[in-house]
Amino acid sequence: MTVSPKITLTAPVLLAALAAASPLSAQDGANGTSFVEEFDQLDTSRWYVSDGWNNGAHQNCTWSKDSVKVEGGKLSLSFEARPAGERQYACGEIQTLKRYGYGTYEVRMKSATGSGLNSAFFSYIGPTDKKPHDEIDFEVLGKDTSRVQVNQYIAGKGGNEKLVPVPGGADGGFNDYAFVWQQHRLAYYVNGTLVQEVTDAAKLPTHAQKIFLSLWGTDTLSGWMGRFAFTGPTTMEVERIAFTAEGEPCQFDGSVACLVN
Repeated sequence: MTVSPKITLTAPVLLAALAAASPLSAQDGANGTSFVEEFDQLDTSRWYVSDGWNNGAHQNCTWSKDSVKVEGGKLSLSFEARPAGERQYACGEIQTLKRYGYGTYEVRMKSATGSGLNSAFFSYIGPTDKKPHDEIDFEVLGKDTSRVQVNQYIAGKGGNEKLVPVPGGADGGFNDYAFVWQQHRLAYYVNGTLVQEVTDAAKLPTHAQKIFLSLWGTDTLSGWMGRFAFTGPTTMEVERIAFTAEGEPCQFDGSVACLVN
C-alpha cells in the first residue's frame, strides 16, 4: 500500500512479459551499490525528496520537501496540518535515485504516533518505471505501534502480511528493522531477531527496486490503518539506513549482513 505514484497499466502484454522474466535477468536493473547513510546531511546524489503530489485518493496528505529535515544525525519525516497541493495535511518521503537488488536492507528508526498514520521503510518498483509492481515492506501502523507489519508484493499481488511485536513500541524508541532478499529466500528481522522467512518462489519479488522512507496518513483505509485522529504534528525519525549487496562484507557492527554474508 505504501508506494510511489503509479500509472494505469496501458501495456499489459509488456508488463506480463516483464513479470515472467527470470529472477536473475530481472536483477539487471540493479545499479545501486552498498552504502551506509547516517544522515550527517541529506545526500542528494543518493536521495530524491518527494514533493508536490500524493499517491492517490487513499492518501490524505501531500508529499512536501518542507516535511523532510536532517539535523543532528537524524532524518525526520513529519506529518502536520499544513495545506499543501490538494490536501490539508503535509507529509514526508524520500526515495533512492538508484535501484537495488539482492542483499541486506536495514534501517534504525522510531515511528510516528497516531491512528491513521503509516511509518514505512520499504523497497518498490512498478509501472511508472516500466516494471511490474514488486515491493518489500516494513510498516508501522499508528493505530497500534506495539507491532510492525511485514509484507511483500509480487507483480502487484500482496496478501502476505504478518504483524510482528516490537518490544517497548515502535514509537517508544529506536528499533532496527532489516530484510535479507535473496533469489530463493526473503527474511525479515526486528532488532536482529528473525521474525519471518519466505521461501515460496511465488511469494518472492524478483525486480530491482528503489528504497523508500515515508510517513503518510489516510481518511479511507481505516480498516487497515485505523480511524484517522489527528491531534498534532508528529514525526518519524531515522538514525541510519544501509544496503549491503549480497556477498559483500557487513559495513557496521550489529548489521544483519554480518550474519548472512
